[in-house]
Order: sequence, then structure tokens, then C-alpha cells
Amino acid sequence: MARKRIRIDLEDTDGAKYNFSLEGNVTREKMLKIFELMDLINIEEPEESVQLDSVGAKIWNIVDKYFPLGKFTSNMILEKYEDEYGEPVKLSVISTYLSRFALKGRIGREKKGKEWAYQVLKLAQREQNRV
Repeated sequence: MARKRIRIDLEDTDGAKYNFSLEGNVTREKMLKIFELMDLINIEEPEESVQLDSVGAKIWNIVDKYFPLGKFTSNMILEKYEDEYGEPVKLSVISTYLSRFALKGRIGREKKGKEWAYQVLKLAQREQNRV
């Protein structure tokens, strides 16, 4: 079997360059660790490359921008959405997208009284939920 070889070259917004090389038995878990490391050193795509061409993308942008760590509700997303984009959106649309994000494992949700509370799942939590 041929040895796998993966090389990743990145540059952050401050101009620092990062080189990652993986050789040999490259597994999904090892790649996820590299992505977690990239997250720790805060390498991300420039803001202008974010495609906000759908309601779902706009909702995810709000979640990622304003609630990367804390818990939030669909009403909180609704408020931020209307402030950020200056356009109305129905609460049911927000709830539907948040439910889909939860089914895909991007966010977790739990019932708090009459409404759902959501929280973004980190990469390690996503993997645990899939097992």
C-alpha cells in the first residue's frame, strides 16, 4: 500500500506562515487533530470570503459570530439577524435551520422551559456525538 502524504501550507491574517506535513498512516482522527490545532492558533479564512447567499448561511454566520461559546435561543438569533442584515425573517425559519444544524451535529440543543437552548459543538464534541 502506498504511503499517504499530505501537506498543508497556511498563512494567517497577520502574515505568519504555517506548514503541516503528515506522512504514513493518515487517519481521519489525525486530520481532525490538525484542524483543532488550526482552531487553537486561530487560523481562519478572511471575513470577505464568507458566502452569505442564503438564509441558512446568514443564520450560521450569526451563530458563529455572536455565539461561538455560549448558549443561545432562536429568539436571540432572530434579533441579531434582523440587526445584522436589516431584513425580516420568521422565527419558524430560524428554528428550522437551527434544528437542521443540530441534526448535522454542528450545534447541540436541549429543552429549557418552553424553548430550545443551543450551543455550538467543538470538533471533539462532534466526533463524540457521532460515535
